[in-house]
Amino acid sequence: MKENKPYFRKRNRTRLSLRAAGNASQRLSRRFRHLCVIALVLFTFATITNAQTLTVTGRVTDTSGEPLPGVTVVIKGTPPVGTTTTADGKYSLRNVSSDAVISFSFIGYKTVDVPVNGSAVINVQMQEDITAIDEVIINAGYYSVKDRERTGNIVKITAKEIGSQPVNNPLEALQGRVTGVDITQTTGTPGGGFELKIRGRNSIAAGNESLYIIDGVPYDIGTMSNRDVSLSILPNGTINPLNTLDPSAIESIEILKDADATAIYGSRGANGVVLITTKKGTSGKTSMNIEASTSFITVTRLPGLLNTEQYLQMRQEAYANDGYTQYPATAYDVNGTWDQTRYTDWQKELIGGTARNNTAKVTISGGNENTSFFAGGSFMKETTVFPLDFNYRKTSVFTTLSHNSDDKRFSLQITANYGIDKNYQPTTDLTNISRKLPPNSPELYTADGSLNWENSTWTNPLGTLESEYRNVTRNLIANTVLSYKILKGLEFRTNLGYNRSDLTENQISPYTMYDPSRGLTSASSNTLKNNSSRDSWIAEPQVNAIYKIGKSPLNITVGSTFQDQSKEQLSLRASGFTNDYFIHTLSAASSQGFRGEESAQYRYNAVYARINYKLKEKYIFNFTGRRDGSSRFGPGRRFANFGAAGGAWVFSKEKFLQGSQWLSFGKLRASFGTTGNDRIGDYQYLNTYKITSLDYNGYTGLIPSHLLNPLFAWEKNRKAEAALEASLFDERMSFEIAFYNNRSGNQLIGTPLPGTTGFSSISANLNAVVENSGWEGTLRIIAAQRSNFRWNTTFNITLPRNRLVRFPGLAGSTYASQFEIGYPLSIYKLYHLTGVNPETGVFEFKDFNGDGIITSADDRKSIIDLTPDFFGNLVNNLQFRNWNFEFVFQFMKKVGINEYYNTSAPGKMFNQPAGVLDRWQEQGEQGLMQVYTTGMNSIANTAYSRFTLSDGIISDASFIRLKSLSLSYKFPFRDPNSDFLTLYIQGQNLLTFTKFKNGDPEQLTSFLPPVRRLSCGIKVEL
Repeated sequence: MKENKPYFRKRNRTRLSLRAAGNASQRLSRRFRHLCVIALVLFTFATITNAQTLTVTGRVTDTSGEPLPGVTVVIKGTPPVGTTTTADGKYSLRNVSSDAVISFSFIGYKTVDVPVNGSAVINVQMQEDITAIDEVIINAGYYSVKDRERTGNIVKITAKEIGSQPVNNPLEALQGRVTGVDITQTTGTPGGGFELKIRGRNSIAAGNESLYIIDGVPYDIGTMSNRDVSLSILPNGTINPLNTLDPSAIESIEILKDADATAIYGSRGANGVVLITTKKGTSGKTSMNIEASTSFITVTRLPGLLNTEQYLQMRQEAYANDGYTQYPATAYDVNGTWDQTRYTDWQKELIGGTARNNTAKVTISGGNENTSFFAGGSFMKETTVFPLDFNYRKTSVFTTLSHNSDDKRFSLQITANYGIDKNYQPTTDLTNISRKLPPNSPELYTADGSLNWENSTWTNPLGTLESEYRNVTRNLIANTVLSYKILKGLEFRTNLGYNRSDLTENQISPYTMYDPSRGLTSASSNTLKNNSSRDSWIAEPQVNAIYKIGKSPLNITVGSTFQDQSKEQLSLRASGFTNDYFIHTLSAASSQGFRGEESAQYRYNAVYARINYKLKEKYIFNFTGRRDGSSRFGPGRRFANFGAAGGAWVFSKEKFLQGSQWLSFGKLRASFGTTGNDRIGDYQYLNTYKITSLDYNGYTGLIPSHLLNPLFAWEKNRKAEAALEASLFDERMSFEIAFYNNRSGNQLIGTPLPGTTGFSSISANLNAVVENSGWEGTLRIIAAQRSNFRWNTTFNITLPRNRLVRFPGLAGSTYASQFEIGYPLSIYKLYHLTGVNPETGVFEFKDFNGDGIITSADDRKSIIDLTPDFFGNLVNNLQFRNWNFEFVFQFMKKVGINEYYNTSAPGKMFNQPAGVLDRWQEQGEQGLMQVYTTGMNSIANTAYSRFTLSDGIISDASFIRLKSLSLSYKFPFRDPNSDFLTLYIQGQNLLTFTKFKNGDPEQLTSFLPPVRRLSCGIKVEL
């Protein structure tokens, strides 16, 4: 036992040593782990320390240096943390790791990934992605669609295209840029109107105006002016209400043309739809844009007139032809009363001035991911080319507020535009006067500066400028859009809009506008006043649903429209004032009278639905239906159904074309449908009465003004279209060719009645048919594309055709002198000029019925079509670094009314076009113009009257015009991330190439032609 003790003690000691060693090992292991953890923490801390966070800011532009708003900016590899660029392309990201990667993405542009590498400022230039062009979104009104997935004909004009032109009205910016759309400016006088026709004139007598939608609010484009007040200065008394809308506030304009695109608007889209979308705010740092510009304005082209020597030769020859041996006492121009050596270019004197336009604009935008805003305002003052200080002023303010809830299910957008126009013009356009005054007429002013009446031997044209025309237009457009995503793929949306327009206009005619020798006083002064207002509201609830049938999406839209519009108009005339100081106060006049009073209300209701199905991304089907109700028809006729079907085949996605080296995209599309027209005025189906100026025993009387016809109903417009779209050679070339055919029937016109009824006509439907057809083509070419240089060319052309297909009883109707089966609605029926008789020296005309007598009823058979044969434009845009250069040529092939329209027989006391010098002088001679006469040759007078109603007043009015030109340079301030400054020069109607001799080929006779503008400006982006 004793021998074993040492053993056990040794063994126990060994166990203790092993235990101690194990404990020590465990302690070391724990310490190692702790050290490892500490080391890991230190490493992590060091890593975090090395990857410091910072705020990254910058600016995103395209290859031309233009800012790109709405670009998505996110940090890669993280949950969706990021922002979007502001209206001026700026962004700001906080808490960005110094070694992070920031991704920039935007529809239609290549995505750019940029490592931060500790940089606090990152500016990015994005290039267009030719493979993503089909992602461009088109606004179709009640829905949006990708450009390459649309089945209808929709053309989009962007803010960039509008902003490159110095225009006051957005319609002027569209001239020549859209296929199938013909826009004519009615006058060069500021504040005037425009005529816009989308694919021709569909209706014989009812309205042919297109539907205008501004931010979801229908906008009545009809003038509120009274013709008696404004007709002499503004053609047809037309004042375009869009004048109050600032073109720089517009983000885009979409033109809807075919049935597939317009049928969802039902009857309102019969003549096409113009969708105007104003700019909206984007999230990001608050930014401000300030712009100022000045423009110089002159008339474009003026006809050549006789100088003093030529004019006096004409007058002297006319008196000799009429057998005068001594000039009459009233022939002041040739009998020595007036200085026969004086020459005044009256066109230069009266309409040849240089007007100025000064414009200032400011906008501010910003917000965060949930709420953004955009607001701005502009002020413009433009003088005129007329003498004296006439001017046109426009002030506008606009704002947009957008909000999304955190879960992105609820959204709200409020938009408002308010504009005021103040127009101060002479009562009468001086264009016609300037072309008729003898070139040796007296001086305008006497030595003491007063108007010169030259001993009452002439009417001083500046006397006209003593009278004045003034109008003030106020316009408010407000819209609220509410939407809520009920479920995934199911959204409820409501559009609420309001529009208020007010017009006050005055025409002042003081006695001082007349020759003082007449002895007139303020008792002869008079004034005309017109007040008009228009109110409308709209409510449109809508449900949108998206379903998946396999992998193919099915979109369904169902909604309704409730619209109410009312208008009031009151026109007065007052005369006889004790003093002209009171001429603006109607109650101060000794005589007042009503010139017109109107009150009307229009109501419109509709339900609509749209189904869109896309199968395998190759076959697209679109079905639209709408049921409309209008208060303009009688009971039982107020509702009608309209609809359309459209389809597209994206054949470039077929397997046999996949991987094609030359075809990038190809699509065939077609559509067919019906729309309607109720633009006949209000209460036309009722018996209506008007107040007579006569009274019966002191009582005011009523007389019937319109006959009852509760049976007339909607016009129907059937539209069909087929088109081919394609892009070739990696999108370097693309084109679109479309053929359309529209037939409008069940025409709403005034049907003639026997005179015994007391009425000349009654509103009714006639089985007349008007057809519009034609071809439209667009070609786009990327001529050059480098890292710092890009050249794009766009060419478009339209070949329209309009004809009256059917009109029962036309020959016996009151329309027989206006229309002809197989011809357009825009024809003139004229005498056919055969030339000048070499024996008598007077004009001769074709005797169509061979009875030996020239009469209007039987011999005005020469049909002249004023519809253009074709029209279009050529656009070139070149971008080199910070330079941008764009020029647009507009062209048109047509005939027009020449310089002899609305003229008197050569030889009378009026100046004449230079062409009258080629005249007949003696027997056996030939000449383009007949013998001169002072008015005493009755045969020559009659012949010349017929000449002004013959095809002799028609000439080739084709032209090629340098419609617009824009050159700009953008350079940054010292901090390239924050502020930019842009200098630009812009021109409008700069050059016109034409054989037309009556001034500008687009002008309306007797009114100021379109003007030439040269503008320079500066834009600061802060």
